[in-house]
Order: sequence, then structure tokens, then C-alpha cells
Amino acid sequence: MSLSSAPPKFRVAICGAGIGGLVLAVTIGKFAGNDIHVDLYEAHDAISTTGAGVVVSRRTSEIMQELGMLDEISRASTKSPPSNRSPKHRISNVPQGGFEWFQVTFETAPSHLHRQNLVDILKQYLPSSCNIHFNKRLTHYDKQSPGSHILHFADGSTATTDVLIGADGVRSSVRKTLFETLDRNVVDPSKIGHYTYPSWTGAFLYRSVFSAKKLEQTDPNNIALKSFILFCGNRKRVISYPISQGTLINVVAIVTDEQKAGTPFEGRWVSDVSSEEVQELYQDFEPAVKNLLKCCENPTRWALHVVNELPLSAYDKVVLIGDACHAMTPYSAAGAGQAIEDAFVLGRLLAHPLTTLDHVPAALKAYQDVRLPFTQFVARESERTGDVLNVDVPNTDQEHEELEIRKEKVLGQLKWEDEGGAVADWLEAAIKLRESVGGGTGNVEPIHDSPPKL
Repeated sequence: MSLSSAPPKFRVAICGAGIGGLVLAVTIGKFAGNDIHVDLYEAHDAISTTGAGVVVSRRTSEIMQELGMLDEISRASTKSPPSNRSPKHRISNVPQGGFEWFQVTFETAPSHLHRQNLVDILKQYLPSSCNIHFNKRLTHYDKQSPGSHILHFADGSTATTDVLIGADGVRSSVRKTLFETLDRNVVDPSKIGHYTYPSWTGAFLYRSVFSAKKLEQTDPNNIALKSFILFCGNRKRVISYPISQGTLINVVAIVTDEQKAGTPFEGRWVSDVSSEEVQELYQDFEPAVKNLLKCCENPTRWALHVVNELPLSAYDKVVLIGDACHAMTPYSAAGAGQAIEDAFVLGRLLAHPLTTLDHVPAALKAYQDVRLPFTQFVARESERTGDVLNVDVPNTDQEHEELEIRKEKVLGQLKWEDEGGAVADWLEAAIKLRESVGGGTGNVEPIHDSPPKL
């Protein structure tokens, strides 16, 4: 980190102060100090978050250790035995009572955190070199001839930057402008809309958070009080786990209709619904699920959209991270974690001593080459996992064998969680950067052998 009073080597604009945008700003500040000036633009009047629970995997905790905030994350995480933090899968579309199917075990059990707790911790680590601008919703940007960009916001104001990062979610204006203004020899013009606009999966997510005491009073032995549970059925499932140190229960109920996947979605993507609407969808599920859903407070319904696979995530001095680049289905609980990994690798590359303004495109290319294939792999694996978890109650030996096959598929599709990580990705990307700008392939920085368990 530089301690000099020299002017910044370039300016970075991050559009979107969600988890990915915050981690990026923190990473740049930690490893570049005042060498990079960051402007963080948030569309709302405060930094908040949608959704409630976030899974902190081994890969995520490794990054938090590198950023020096693992202790705070650990203190805010739900404290429970590792066996309760690893996902347990149940066959639950049995009105009389379901049964445990299998449990996923990881080398390091994940922890569960309230998203707002994570955002609050990240805010504390924002560097002095970062200026936050609220009520700034980007509509589009223009490239100036010297190489900088003019940002246009919905309130009519403008700003300029050298490097633009789209951390603005699934409906990213940065992604839209990037692909609509690309040279026509870079991508197929007929596919611009495919890359620009998200696709509806045909699924609805129903979200709710409520006090664990409420469920204790209703059903004191409910398995969801202590464990990470996936209640599975045919094209329906409920995901539940404790957050806020076990005082709250996070619930996500998912209903899918594959025939509607890829069709236009009409109406509001997010809307308030009644608890009765959610309960009605799961009348054929076991009592534990029914009692869980009876406790839901102020549920919201989300039309689940994803970003179609992109041919690139960076061009010139514009780059995409997180949901703006690879919004995915939630069946691997990996969306937030992958946004954090993107942000860490990109932040380290931008802070690299070799990354001058002229070398920014090389740094962004290194980020793209390392991160884009992996995040798209994770998105595909998540989608496959969702397909495999569509199950009915087995009645024959053949159906029991099919359940065993499906279990092995899920376990295989989650192996990536125990392999590699963002620190290894950063080291690989740094080598690519050095090779690209002629800086050699010497050592970058040591890597910690393994992060402590949460």
C-alpha cells in the first residue's frame, strides 16, 4: 500500500454498492491505498441489501481472511456444529411425513450470515480513497476520445471515470451499454439482446425471514430450527437455515415451471404476497414444511431471472462482476460467493503495481480469462443441481435406485466448493498480467495454507 501523496494513478467508478461492489472497493483500498481513487455509485439512498441469508463457504472465508475481517464475520455468523451447517436434503412431498435423503459434507463446513450484517461489516472497511454517491442510478455511459467515460444517471447528472465496473446486478445498465456499443466485429450483432437482457427461468422464489422463537412455539422439534435444510419435491423445494446467530430463520421457497423458461415475464419481478399464498403451494408437503411456512412474515415473490452466458466480461476499460456478469440460479447457494470472488480478484489486479492506466485493459483481460469460465461453470452446475433435485417419492426399487443416482450427481456437482479459491485465481491472473505487459512470471505473494474454520 502506497503512503505517498502522489495523485492517483487512475480513477475507478463502481456502479452498484451491493456485496460485490463493496468487496471490490475494500480490496482496492487495502492493496492500493490512495493510488486508486474510487467512486462508488449506489442507485438507492442508502447501502442496503436484498434477500436475507448468505452462505459463507470456505472459499469466501479465505477472502475475508485476506481482507482482515474474518474475525468480524465469524462473530456475526450463526454458531452451530458443522453437521448442522452442511446442507441436509429431505424428500418432503409426503403429507404424512418426509425422510432424510442425504447430507452434503464439505472439508470446511459453511457458515450462515444475515446479508445486512455482512454489508455492515464491509461498510466499516471502506477506504478513505472511496467516495460514495447515493441516488445515482446509471442509465448509460459514453466513451470520450481520450479514453475516459462519461456516466449518465437517472437524475440527469453526469460524472467521468477512467475505469468503469458494472456491479449493478442482473438488470445491469453497464452490461447493456457495453454490448450495445461493442464493435460489431467483436460479437454477433444478432445476439446483443440475448446478452443484454436477463432470461426468466420459469421459477418463482418466495422469501421470508422470521424469529426462530415463532417456529419454536409452533413446532419446537422442527428440524429447520438448527440445520441447513433443503426440503425437496417435484419442481418445488424449500431452503431454510438459521441466521443472526440462530435468532432468525431464513426461508426461500422455490416453485419451477420449465415450460415457461425463456419466455417473457410480464409484471413486477418482485412483489409482496400473502403467507397463505405460499402455504397453499406446499399442501402436499410434510408437516415440518407446513409449520415452517405458517411462520413466514411479509413474504415476497421474486421472478427468478439469470444472465445468459456472455462471450466476454471486459472490454477496453469496462468490466462486469457478480450478477451483472453471471446472475445464476440459487441451487448451489453460490451467487454471493462468486460475486465476492470476482471482486477480490479484480481488486487485486487493479491494485497491482504493473497496472498503470495503459495496462488496465490487460488487467481486465486477465480477470476475464480466469474468472469468466469458472463462474459460468458454477452457474451451469447450479442449474443442473436444480434439475436433479426435482424428485418424487420413490415407490419401487428402480425409483430408489434413481434417487441414489441423483444423490451422487448432486455430490459431484458440488465438489468445486472444496477445490481452489479466489486467492489461487488471483495468483494465476497476476501471472497472466505479468506475461501480458512484459513483467515476467516471478512470485506474486504468498498464499495462506488454509483459512481458519468459522
